[in-house]
Amino acid sequence: MSQSWYSIRAAKAAGDAPKAAEVMIFGDIGESWWEETVTAKQFVKDFAEIDADAVTIRINSYGGSVTDGIAIYNAIKRHPAHITVSIEAAAYSIASLIAMAGDTVEMADNALLMIHAPWGGILGNSKDMREMADTLDRYAQAMSSSYVAKSGMDQAEVLALLMDGEDHYYTAQEAMAAGFVDATTSALPIAASAAIPTAALLRYPSAAGRHPVLQPAAAAAPQAHKEPTTMTGQVNPQAAAPQPAVIEAKLPSAAEVLAADKARRADIRKQFEVAAKIAGANAESLRALQLQCEDDADCTAQAAADRILAAMARDVQPVNAAHIETVEDETDKRRDSIVASLLVRAGVADQRTREAARASQYRGAKLLDLAKASLDRTGIKHGHMDQMQIVAAAFTQGTGDFPVLLENAMHKALQNAYATAPDTWSRFCAIGSVSDFRAHGRYRVGSLGNLETVNELGEFRNKTIPDGEKGSITIGTRGNIINLSRQAIIDDDLGSFIGLAAMLGRAARRTIEAAVYALLAENSGVGPTMSDGKALFHTDHGNIGTGSVLTMAGIDADRVLMASQTDVSGNDFLDLRPAVLLVPMALGGTARSINQAEYDPDTANKLQKPNVVNGLFRDIVDTPRLTGTRRYLFADPNEAPVIEVAFLDGQQEPFVEQQAGFTVDGTQYKVRLDFGVAAIDYRGAVTNAGAA
Repeated sequence: MSQSWYSIRAAKAAGDAPKAAEVMIFGDIGESWWEETVTAKQFVKDFAEIDADAVTIRINSYGGSVTDGIAIYNAIKRHPAHITVSIEAAAYSIASLIAMAGDTVEMADNALLMIHAPWGGILGNSKDMREMADTLDRYAQAMSSSYVAKSGMDQAEVLALLMDGEDHYYTAQEAMAAGFVDATTSALPIAASAAIPTAALLRYPSAAGRHPVLQPAAAAAPQAHKEPTTMTGQVNPQAAAPQPAVIEAKLPSAAEVLAADKARRADIRKQFEVAAKIAGANAESLRALQLQCEDDADCTAQAAADRILAAMARDVQPVNAAHIETVEDETDKRRDSIVASLLVRAGVADQRTREAARASQYRGAKLLDLAKASLDRTGIKHGHMDQMQIVAAAFTQGTGDFPVLLENAMHKALQNAYATAPDTWSRFCAIGSVSDFRAHGRYRVGSLGNLETVNELGEFRNKTIPDGEKGSITIGTRGNIINLSRQAIIDDDLGSFIGLAAMLGRAARRTIEAAVYALLAENSGVGPTMSDGKALFHTDHGNIGTGSVLTMAGIDADRVLMASQTDVSGNDFLDLRPAVLLVPMALGGTARSINQAEYDPDTANKLQKPNVVNGLFRDIVDTPRLTGTRRYLFADPNEAPVIEVAFLDGQQEPFVEQQAGFTVDGTQYKVRLDFGVAAIDYRGAVTNAGAA
């Protein structure tokens, strides 16, 4: 098996001798700009098929793709054979990580190993740049474990090598002292230097002059591999194994590399010629960037064009308003387009979704058509299948996106319905978050009271730290399952799952609403029993007003009652003011009239007595879930929360999960919402039973 940057050769073993194989990784890991190469996907497949007891991996590489390198490292570690890694000339960057996969790592005494921070580029705003920096740091974290496992160094020490921005070079002796290498071998022939393209030498300027293979030289005739005559450090336990013949990877000659680099530079110059015509008088400012792009061996003509645009945009001031363009992945755009079309057909789309669906090529497509299109994208032929088989295949093919499309449509319909369903609880309840399903405490701390007078002797008294109060809240799970059969898909019955999802979204909102009012209704309307054994509204809590008709005077008396509440220690007034008035639907009109009137609407001469509670409430909530004449006054829930609605990890919207149907011939969607409702303090609310 042979690819452009690696080759695998197995050797036949005589008699009962162990079977051996040799792998050569000479060149960039993954793709390079000067030729098409395979990625780790093919390497991992080829390596897994090696049937040998001992494998020798010879490395001469300047690195390449981080993700490809990690995949190759893991593939080597998984192989049951004894792995010997031989660093022939250079193991730089991600190639040095691959070298760490060996059970035994040898290094020629004229070779170099280099470790540095992963690097990459991105075009975007400051947020994009920060996210890219975070991504590179996460790569460094992931890579560190491989170096730690081989060398035994502390992770902090390895992370310093991977995150300080420097290139760290090791000779064979230095690498062995650091624990990266188990043994050194005598110098290997340097004629193999032509195996690494000259263009790759420009990637690491810090390497200039460090190593003879970094000096561009004419290609030399390949030499047969010469076994090392002396070794220091650990001896290779597989030295007696039969040694296979070496097949050198076919790489471009120095002349071919130089020709490719010349063509690359010419293409870059064309990009700058076009830019210069646009820039006009400012063209000279692009000259330094042009030289930088030409000298960067990894910079293609397209990359140069991107840098030109970024440079020209840097000094441009926006006209009227800034323009922000978000680039979407084509797969995501196609999926969003299909989902929008499904929601429109199901009659649950908002205005934005309807606009997106107008431009969709999938507008009007039936579910069976989408199932066929999904199979087409995965390369599965379905001409011989009947409708039931097509739907079954669309659900079961792991690479197909048909189940994802349906789940996305379900989720969006659910979220839209939940977001638009009316509620009242959010207007007077606090919203909290808990991390699990245990009881979570809500603490209220007492106060120290006022400072005390110091006597004539200058004696200061110790202040007693007051006890606090504790409330608690526990969440639970509410949910349902929707079954989607294959017949429903063939019948194109959108209402059977998208319509039901919208209904469940509205039901989820109503579920919270019902739970809050059920809590208030406990104990005949005075709320749930608190931790002190008394109802939320209780005379001992000082939050039950004297029964009165809903009037200016009655509301003013309730206001005074709330303002008279003291803190947990009873040392000082809280001076809370009502912000929300909650009344039965029949009293809503009267409540708004009182809150907005300039003069007392219940006096005989309305021009003589101003309304003392004018504008007292920022919100009047009236609901059919309350009956009779009882009213509730709540302070701002952000200032003095009384009733809290808590969600698991702060996730306030219902969630959709999909699984293949077991009891139904199709698939199932589970809709769940994790929340809890509890009264956590009584001081921020007052109730009044009212009067007819």
